Amino acid sequence: MASARRYFFIAVVLLGAWMIPQRMASLRPNYYDETCPGVEDVVRGVVAEKIKESFDAVPKLIHFYFQDCFLDGCSASILVRTPITNPAVATVVKAKAVIDSKPGCKNKVSCADIFNMAVRDAIYLAGGPYYKVELGRFDSLVLTNLNKTAPDLSFNLDQLTDMFAQRNINQKDMIALFGTHSVGHAHCDKFSNRIYNYSNSSPVDPTLNPQYAKRLQAECPVNVDPSVEVWLDPVTPQVFDNVYYQNLVKGMGLLGVDDRLFTDIRSMPVVVDFAQNAQHFNDAFSHAMVKLGRVGVMSSNDGNIRHVCNVFN
Repeated sequence: MASARRYFFIAVVLLGAWMIPQRMASLRPNYYDETCPGVEDVVRGVVAEKIKESFDAVPKLIHFYFQDCFLDGCSASILVRTPITNPAVATVVKAKAVIDSKPGCKNKVSCADIFNMAVRDAIYLAGGPYYKVELGRFDSLVLTNLNKTAPDLSFNLDQLTDMFAQRNINQKDMIALFGTHSVGHAHCDKFSNRIYNYSNSSPVDPTLNPQYAKRLQAECPVNVDPSVEVWLDPVTPQVFDNVYYQNLVKGMGLLGVDDRLFTDIRSMPVVVDFAQNAQHFNDAFSHAMVKLGRVGVMSSNDGNIRHVCNVFN
């Protein structure tokens, strides 16, 4: 799996300095009810098959979805840049092929909508909440711009909040979206400074739970192989739940950016609430994901429906 920066993108993501507006007038949950009924069942079936093959499909779908939406809007442009061997791309491409084989459905359903449904289903099948996905997007005609300014793992709450606000996502929404760190991995070098050279006075980040810090040192010794990774959530790593927030309260946030959500007194109350009440987290997360799905949506005026999701028409 890719580095922690990749999973940092799950919640912090690659963000540019440019505003990508929300366009939601044409989006609605029942968009395909008449043109291609049963499309959501098809997508869910394909996602379930992929997860059975490898749980890695869950964090990969989430990661690439966030990257897609925050760079240039939820338009499936990231799929064209990414190899078919990636579980996220393979899932969407297969779902598109199955949908297009259904009578009357060929070239009716966009890859961007399939991507949105697949991410929702991956989260749900991993134990997370089920929410209605708004549909009616069109696919991008151009590649994702990967040269936009990206955040750093050292960003503070203000910097993170400002970047999400550019996408009309408020601070509570943002904290809820960080819940995607309930699944996935991070490379050791993305947090090694927290367990070996945090400061001159304290080699280990004092906000880390001491036992957790020792565990991380055991899993990531000095000069560890760069390919070694650890779970973002050490307690329930393959379940999408609110345990991520419980970990933060206990000083078990893996990345510094995770830890700052709890140590900053402005975001702490939301973290504690999500840690104590799973339903509050599920509701907030579902709301935030719907808002995320409205970022930079393309219409028929500036997009199309791809025949193959990882190839432009």
